[in-house]
Amino acid sequence: MSAATGPRVGARVLLLDAQNRLLLIHACDPDDPGHRWWELPGGGVESGETLQQTACREVTEESGIILSTVDRLLWTRESRFTYRGRDHHRLDHVFLARISDVQPTMALTPTANERASVLARRWWTAAELDAAADKLLPAGLPTLVASLLAGRFPDEPMQVTD
Repeated sequence: MSAATGPRVGARVLLLDAQNRLLLIHACDPDDPGHRWWELPGGGVESGETLQQTACREVTEESGIILSTVDRLLWTRESRFTYRGRDHHRLDHVFLARISDVQPTMALTPTANERASVLARRWWTAAELDAAADKLLPAGLPTLVASLLAGRFPDEPMQVTD
């Protein structure tokens, strides 16, 4: 979808384990391997899916962890970026989810694009996020997570910009 037709709608998950560690996906642009970042698991809504269904499906595809539901919507984030030589426009809805067992229960089912671009998966503590030198998406993720864990996150969904 080109940027001119509006944003591609997606869902992502701020997934916390029992120790309040956050799952992030390390990705790169296969056409520019030096361009790397860490992001929340998620992706685009498929035909007939709700945002919540997309969030659960994407976590399973990208981590092997089966989520049957997500909690509240934390924020939306509109972004424009270049990936694989094309301009993209996204509108992501980020949901909270908590799990007690971080062991994958399903085999990963990456798309061809994910096989080319996903470098790693990692659970991060808030302190590790805060000290990260790598690019994080969104850039304010350490502050957002710290606010959530401290109980200072707004009840209503926020609009996050970089």
